[in-house]
Amino acid sequence: MTPSRPNYFSEFSTPLGMFSVAVNAQGSLTAAAFGNHRALQRRIGAVSLVRDPARTSPARRQVKEWLRGARRAFTLPVSPAGSSFQRRVWSALRQIPYGETRSYGQIARSIGSSARAVGRANATNPVCVVVPCHRVIGADGSLTGYAFGEAKKRSLLRLEGAGFTRS
Repeated sequence: MTPSRPNYFSEFSTPLGMFSVAVNAQGSLTAAAFGNHRALQRRIGAVSLVRDPARTSPARRQVKEWLRGARRAFTLPVSPAGSSFQRRVWSALRQIPYGETRSYGQIARSIGSSARAVGRANATNPVCVVVPCHRVIGADGSLTGYAFGEAKKRSLLRLEGAGFTRS
């Protein structure tokens, strides 16, 4: 078995706490997480991580801009590892406009699947914020599940000015 190539990462402080990003050798974002490199490792799996602030500079800059409200869309190439179904869900998430939300059922209907399957794929999204899984809420407007906690999800939605009816 051929060893996998490393991903390059860095950690940085944001108004919502520590944040980490990882990119592959081509500079595509492979993972992002609230927390340090250990939180990032949990999102990316058994991939070796090598600290490299220079390679991750574009991702860090765009995430910081977004969290300051100075950016509404990411222009980073994104290459999260996942099944073809997961990648379809994550692609659908990237279509949710800034400041808007969708229910799990709405996403499921848009890709011809079930809300439960969409929920599972959403939960395994390794690239939080950039692939905006925080924009998916319950059909009743509730803030259902978020890997980094409901308070972070609420903060991200408020940052975007997105409406949700229940917490």
